Amino acid sequence: MRRAIDYQAAFQDMPVGQAIAEDRVIRACNRAFARTFRGEEHDLVGHTFERFYPTQTQFESTGDRVGPLLARDGTFADHRVMRRLDDELFWVHVRGFTYTPAEPHRHTIWVFTELPSRDQGAGTIRSSLTPRERDVAALLIEGKTGKEVGIELGISPRTVDIYKAKLLRKYGVTSTPDLVQRLLTG
Repeated sequence: MRRAIDYQAAFQDMPVGQAIAEDRVIRACNRAFARTFRGEEHDLVGHTFERFYPTQTQFESTGDRVGPLLARDGTFADHRVMRRLDDELFWVHVRGFTYTPAEPHRHTIWVFTELPSRDQGAGTIRSSLTPRERDVAALLIEGKTGKEVGIELGISPRTVDIYKAKLLRKYGVTSTPDLVQRLLTG
């Protein structure tokens, strides 16, 4: 005799983070998703994904970028820097599916798989960044220039240079491309 599958239990027990969303608001998530972002399910449901992005601008620009791809293909995948509820930045592989291509963000399912860093478990420099350093780092990862970072964050290019110099020292590198590489690899 064949046993019926309890799909709700299967969703909760999945070993990868999953979230169901409407218009970028989390309507349901599993335990692995909550663990990944260091929260509790009840703290996440009903909130937008915005709290998991290094900046509000990144949340908005990602939505603008992903929407047309979901509309065209029905699915989307990429690697990106996200933020846990305790403000630690980390790399994650994100896959999404839309049930409503005509309104790509209306009804979606998302899967989040944390990407391991080289020194996982040992504590990373990334976790010691200040909120402003995280903002600057996230925009540098996106390939923005110092001037563009300044405009996006509402600070002067000179202030961006100061933060960038701090990041270069923290990571022990001498160039922006080397810094981005270090940020990407943990």
